[in-house]
Parts: sequence; C-alpha cells; structure tokens
Amino acid sequence: MTLFGLGFTAPWLLLGLLALPILWVILRAVPPAPIRRMFPAVVLLLGLKDEEQVTDRTPWWLLLLRMLAVAAVIVGLAGPVLNPRDETQAAGNGPLLVVMDASWASAADWRSRTIALEGLLAEAGRNGRTVAVMRLTAPEAPQFLSADVLRSRLSGILPEPWEPDSARMTEAAEMLPDGAFDTYWMSDGLEREGREALADALESHGALIVFEAPRNLLALEPATLEDGHLVFTLRRLREGPEAEVVLEGHGKDPAGNPAVLMRQPVTFESGALAVETELSLPSELRARIERFEVAGADSAGAVTLPDDSLRRREVALISAREDREGLQLLDPLHYLRKALEPTADLLETDLGTVLPANPDVIVLADIARLTGKEAADVLEWVDSGGTLLRFAGPRMAASDVSRDTEDPLMPVRLRAGGRSVGGAMSWGEPKTLAPFTEDSPFFGLDIPDDVTIESQVMAQPDPTLADRVIAQLADGTPLVTRQNIGQGQVILFHVTANAEWSTLPLSGLFVQMLERLAVSSAMVQPDVNDLEGTIWQPALVLDAFGAPQEAGTLPGVDGPALLTEALGPDLRPGLYEGEDRALARNVVTAETELRPAAWPDDISVEGLNRPQETPLAGWLLAASILILLVDVIASLALSGRLRGAVAAGLVLAMLGGMPMPGHAQEVVEQPTSEDDALAIAATAEVVLAHVLTGDDRLDQVAHAGLRGLSDTLYFRTSVEPAEPIGVNLETDELAFYPLLYWPITPDQPTPSAEAYAKLNTYLRSGGMILFDTRDADVAGFGAGTPEGRKLQQLAAPLDIPPLEPIPQDHVLTRTFYLLNDFPGRYQGRGIWVEAAPPDAQLIEGMPFRDLNDNVTPVVIGGNDWASAWAMDETGMPLVPIGRGFTGERQREIAYRFGVNLVMHVLTGNYKSDQVHVPALLDRLGQ
Repeated sequence: MTLFGLGFTAPWLLLGLLALPILWVILRAVPPAPIRRMFPAVVLLLGLKDEEQVTDRTPWWLLLLRMLAVAAVIVGLAGPVLNPRDETQAAGNGPLLVVMDASWASAADWRSRTIALEGLLAEAGRNGRTVAVMRLTAPEAPQFLSADVLRSRLSGILPEPWEPDSARMTEAAEMLPDGAFDTYWMSDGLEREGREALADALESHGALIVFEAPRNLLALEPATLEDGHLVFTLRRLREGPEAEVVLEGHGKDPAGNPAVLMRQPVTFESGALAVETELSLPSELRARIERFEVAGADSAGAVTLPDDSLRRREVALISAREDREGLQLLDPLHYLRKALEPTADLLETDLGTVLPANPDVIVLADIARLTGKEAADVLEWVDSGGTLLRFAGPRMAASDVSRDTEDPLMPVRLRAGGRSVGGAMSWGEPKTLAPFTEDSPFFGLDIPDDVTIESQVMAQPDPTLADRVIAQLADGTPLVTRQNIGQGQVILFHVTANAEWSTLPLSGLFVQMLERLAVSSAMVQPDVNDLEGTIWQPALVLDAFGAPQEAGTLPGVDGPALLTEALGPDLRPGLYEGEDRALARNVVTAETELRPAAWPDDISVEGLNRPQETPLAGWLLAASILILLVDVIASLALSGRLRGAVAAGLVLAMLGGMPMPGHAQEVVEQPTSEDDALAIAATAEVVLAHVLTGDDRLDQVAHAGLRGLSDTLYFRTSVEPAEPIGVNLETDELAFYPLLYWPITPDQPTPSAEAYAKLNTYLRSGGMILFDTRDADVAGFGAGTPEGRKLQQLAAPLDIPPLEPIPQDHVLTRTFYLLNDFPGRYQGRGIWVEAAPPDAQLIEGMPFRDLNDNVTPVVIGGNDWASAWAMDETGMPLVPIGRGFTGERQREIAYRFGVNLVMHVLTGNYKSDQVHVPALLDRLGQ
C-alpha cells in the first residue's frame, strides 16, 4: 500500500495508530492527580524546601514525546519504504523476463543498467519470482531461474558491439516460452525494425514495461580526408542545449607507449543533432593515430578506426633533373606532381636523404643507374615492402642497364636504343593501348582513344616476360612491367613521366593507373567487385565499450561480406588486413540512422535513474529507541534524580571499560566472526584464489575463470574445489590457498611492504603464484608492454628463484595430461618457471632429467588463461576463443594446462619420481 508517497509492506499494522488517543488518556491518568483538601496546619510548612518534588501530572510535552515513540514503533513495524515501485502494471508472483538490447548503444550507461537489473532481481527475490535474461544481440532461449542464482551471474552479462537487427528480434520472438510472464525491456533508446513485432509478442504473455536511459547518445562517423584535412561528423540522438565534447586521437608516441596524441573540443549548437569539425594534422602524427573517439562516451559507436584510406601516402619524386628554366611542361616530374599532390605527401630530394624517411613509394624518372650503395639501400627498402616506380627516358634508353643481365631494380631486361616513330625500330604511326587483362591491376579501366605512344624502351623476350607485363600496346609490346621483390615491388613504365614519348600523362587514365598501383592513397573505398575472392583477416576488434582488443584466433572474413554484411559475432567492428592494405569496419557510418525509439502509448516507459527503494523501518525503530532514552532522561530530571543516575552511569562505564583478569588476552586475539567464516570456507575444501586488482571487470573474469577451472577439476579429477575466492593482499591471509592467480594490469596499485612480506612467506611455504600479463597477443613475456613492465615492478620485491622458459621435460607437461603447448585466450610464447639445477642432466635409460624436487613457486606467462577458463553458472564459456573446432580445441588445451597446474601444486613432482623406478627395482632385487 502507498500512503503519502511511502509504501508499506504490512499496512494493517497502521491500525495501531488508532490506539494513540487511548494511550494519551492512560498516560494522562498515571500518576493519578492528588486530591486537594484544605488543611489549616499547612501554614506551618510554609517556607520549608522539599528536596524531592513529584509533579502532580505528566507534562504535555513528555506525553507527546512518548506518543511519538509509540507511533514510530507502529509505523516502523508496518514496513515503510521510500520511493516504492509502482507495480500496478507488473504485479504478481509469476515469472519475469528481462529483455536487454545489449548493443553498443547500451554500453555508455551499462553500469546504470546493471544497477537497475540488480534492483529488479532483488525485488523479484523478495516476491519469490523466477527471472530470465535475454540479450537481443545474442538471443538464447530464456531459462527462468531464481533471482539469487541470476544475480551471481550478472558479471557475465555484457553488451555486444553490434545492434539487434530484425532477424535477431524475430529469432528472439520465436524463442519465447509458453505461458504467462511479465517483461521488463531495457532499451538502448534506438528505433529499429522488428521492435514492434517483438513487443506485441511479449505483451501477449503479460505486462510489458520499458526501461530507457535519459542520457543522450553520441556517435562518431568515420573520418574522411578532404584536401589534406581530416573531417569528422559527430551526431547525437536527441536535440538538446549547447554542449561541448572532446574528440581524442589515441595511438603510440615515438617511444611506443600508448598516448593521447590529439584533443579537439567540438561544440553542438543548441538544438543541433550533428556537428562537423575539421582537423589538420601532420602526416607523421596522422600515421600514428590508431583510433579516434569521443572522450568519456564509453561506446563503440563513439569510436572510429582509421584505415589506409585516411593515410596520405608519402611519395618521393627523384629525377635526373635538367636545367629547363621556364619549361615546366618538360619537367620529368611535372605531371606526377599534378596527379599526386591532391592525394599524397610529396618529397623531392636525393636518395640518401629520402631513404631514412621510409616513404611508401619512390619514383625514379629517367634515372638509369644507381651507385652501389644506393642500389643496395633501395633494394633493402623494396624488400621490406616499398614500391619503386620507374619511368623510362632518353638516359635509360641510351644506357646499358639491365641489358645482358637483369638489374635487381628492374622488372625486365631491356633492348638497346628503344623504339619510336621513325626510329631504327620504327612504327608507322603512334600505337594505342590494348585492353587490360583480368590479371592486371588496371583491369576495368577505360582507355581513352587519344592516349597514344610514340616512343618507348623495349623489353627483351624472356620466358617469364608475360607474367610481368601488366599493360601492353595494341601490338602486344609491353608498356608497364612489374616484379615482386620480397614484400615490395618494382614497376617500370616504358615511357617517360612527361608528354615527350606519349600522351598518357595528359589523360585521366594516368591518375587512375597510379591509384591502382597504390602510389596515391586509395581514398575511395573499394566496392564489392574489387573484393571478390579475397579474405580479410581481423587484426584489431572493438568491444561494445569501444576498447580495442587483439583479434586473436578470429577467422578471416570474405571480402564482399566485409562491405555488405551487418555487424555480428562473425563480423565484428575492427580493422581488417588484406594483401596490400587495411580496411576498417566501424559501428557507425555515414549511412547509419540514429532515431529515438517511439513506443506505443499503452507501454509504460521508465528511466534507469529512478530513485532506489529505501526501507525506513530501521530508521524509525532507532528513532523510537532514541525518543525513549530522551524520555528516561526527562523523567529523571523532573523527579530530581538526574545527578544520581549520571553518577551511576559513569561508574558502570568505568567498570565496563576495565579488562577482566584472565580474559583480556583472549579477547584481543579472538578473530572476528567474518575472519572465522573466511578461514573455514578456505580450509574446508580446496579453494583457488585470485588477487583483486581493483579493476572490477578483470576481477570478475578472473573469478569466472577459476570457477570454470574448478568445475573442470571436479568432473575430470579427484579434486573437488569449492567456489574460488578473491583475496586482498593487504588484509587477507594467503596461507589457505594452494594457487594464487594474479592478472597484471598497467595501473594496478603496488602492494605495501607488509603485503610483500606475506607474499614471500606464502612462496616459501609451498604456495604458487600464476602471474598472467595477458599480453601474449602483443608480445612475448616482458617484451616492452605496459603489463610486462608492471610485472617487473611488482615482482622485484618478491623472493623468486632464477627462472627459465619451461623445458620440454618439465613435470608440468605431464602432471595429468601430456602437453606441448600452454595456450589461453592467446597462443603466445612459452611460459616461465623455476630454472632447473645447473647439474641436471639427462641420464641414459631415464626418460626425464632429475629436476628440482620442489613445486615451482611462480609460473609467468601472458596467454590470459582466466578468459579461456571463464564459465558462467551453467557451465557455458563467457569469453569467445576463436571460431569453430580450432577455438574449442584451444580452449580445451587451456583447461588441460589448468588441470596440470593445480595437480602440480597439490601433488608436487611425483611424476618425476618415476625416473628412480629402475634404481628402486634394482635395490629390491626385482
């Protein structure tokens, strides 16, 4: 019942307030008023002072105080609740289904959604209702469980970096169970197709209430490059007042450390839904930026990954320059400048200066011969991935370069002299270009009729010549040849870069050919036909919160699907790499529509930030006790006994504060009940523990990982671990746990000296710590990552023996399973364990060396084992590991490594004792 804005869980107790007038009469009559009689001798008492006075009636203010105390008790027992939920639409004790959009648009306020969900589960638990949760981004058939069980699994409920499209909503509607149930829909606030049909299906089963956040959603479109400037468009879901946001560019500084490389304030005008801003960044800085994001948005929709379409390629132009003052059209580089200036950063200097700058392309216009050192340096640069683009000319035609033997920096051998109209190898008339073949990078380009060739250098016939020709004349004469060298390529135009030998530089075809050769930056995104038959491997993916993650073992994506398919589990937002470029697939594009969700009038929509229910019973009962204490003091004061009561109270306080003989030490040393419960829980069964890092998400994954490993041990071995425990190094005892899993983050606090003393005692007494830097996808252990550097800092005060990469005959490779590899979420390099004794040698007739006989106190790696082990309460994996059989196989090997690790901790090197079996049998005469 709700009364005056307060809810009451036991409203019938409020009837006790009707007895207050009766109580007033009773209190008014006690003590009874004295009877007044006239007595003449009373005059003899005049002037005498009575030390003890008793009032003839209870004062009204004391009566009121006692009435308030009784009223507070009655109202408190009625169960008052501040901000009670209105359950008129969702009343009942039937099942409750919580539907969550769980998209990237939900990530910005996911914490608020989690708090709201916890409140729903708490309320459902009080009402005895079963609850199920369905995420529309990854719909699964709902399973109604008790609210307490579901609350323990909240850490595994996370948003996804894509949207629930119409197909997923239809799939969710088909999964709805039969029977009646109420629904709470946690909407992300975006309008999309398929929502109305799902809402109708949910309403057919019971009441439907929608939760929707009032926070305005921000989105960032991918940047475009216009006239050398980066152009960004920011959008917001709803109109609002003028607001300023900050656009940040994240990447690596020159030292290789993650850093914010640029910040740009952007202001939304009042009522504006979009704002455009322009940035001018140096090409070097632009090349370092790995992602742009709206600061504080915490959503994949507010993050955009740049790809090669944003990076203006650096092109070095070098020619055998002639002094032709005023004759710009005869300059060998004039037409190249005109073609490349809009889309590339041009460098014009000598080879010795340009090579250290490592440009993407070097153009040599009619340069026939390089010095020995220049040729060696250029060849090394090409082998590392550079593109060398050469143009012929009079000098090349007159030289002997690549005549008898093929020059390493030429794609073909050349004939002497060249060929021209009216020359020694004359043409009757200028030649035109032949259509480009399907295997040519120029395939599909239209050839203008006015493009003619008058002179060229000729290629020597060769068995491999046909494979190197990518453009030819109508008579079959090679015009452009190419050869791959290492990771780079050398390309030769058999004509000049100016209009002396051909009209090709005068046409738009020249610019298109340079774009196809990736000489200029490919600003235009490829179309579906360009990507037909290609596979793109994910290099970096985004989670729903916009945080970049290594792709790990995610499978490649078909080229056309990369452009046309909707984002989902098989196509995550991120950066995808092909043979010669990278493409970014972002959550928000220029075509993405942001429309606020419009719900029918019959559906109640509530905000996520509604006030939480606050029970007031405890406060009212405490107030009644306080009022009664005031009543006691007031009664003593009225009767004149207050001084004596105060003195007695002081004496009792002094006696209570004195320690009792024989019991003082007992009281000091006795642990609290909480400590007792923790010690009993940790020692009654085998318990695995993890170090609390202060990062809630990481600690939740670590807890779920050890829970999954414990379940695996329970079903596969005789070890039956209990629920894992997170330990605080500063306050908790470590001796109870055989294994301590310690995930490393760059910003976790360094333990105190007292904590390090406990850790060293733990290591010396037989405990093991598994350090996991979780960076094997970036580098091997300790290879300059922030986690590796943090591990070195954390481990420096520890008493750790010398370490070595785990040898092939270490007992960890055979404690329970036979293992050669130890993957987790990542398949990184080997792990590190205590080094074997220097004198450990393989003895003939024994399968393994006699290694140290102690359990290695530390195991160090970076494969993120907790993510691979992580399970929810139903035994389902929480973190995806690869795809298909390969991913599941990797997860299985990770579980096997965990089993080996725990068995090694619990049993020591008993497997190594098998090497002594021949000697033991010999002594026994067997």
